Amino acid sequence: MHVKYLHTMVRVADLEASMAFYALFGLKEIKRYDSDEGRFSLVYLAADGDHDAPLELTYNWDGDEGLPSDSRHFGHLAYEVGNIYEMCQHLADNGVVINRPPRDGRMAFVRSPDNISIELLQQGDALPPAEPWVSMESTGHW
Repeated sequence: MHVKYLHTMVRVADLEASMAFYALFGLKEIKRYDSDEGRFSLVYLAADGDHDAPLELTYNWDGDEGLPSDSRHFGHLAYEVGNIYEMCQHLADNGVVINRPPRDGRMAFVRSPDNISIELLQQGDALPPAEPWVSMESTGHW
């Protein structure tokens, strides 16, 4: 039996804000489907060279009252990064709250504009613990 992973879908309330957020990770639009009849858009994002398993943003044009205020039931998206400290600093510089700082040099969590939990994992071995991350408290939940 053949099985191939295709994508992860998340519903978003503000398509432009969500696309800007995921662009901070280097994700770019690789495909889009707009349904005039269904009044929704599907936007697929992926990093360069990683188009096999994109992130699908589903946006309902007339709003989406069904979106929960806390998306923890979803679990999380996870991305490997080359330098977790640089990525967290880049996100923080762009107004993203680091909910769980990379105190261990290995793992951090942030939230998307739609409250989706995003896990960041250091590629390879953990980096040596460094400030300001070691002393930074967790914010909210992830």
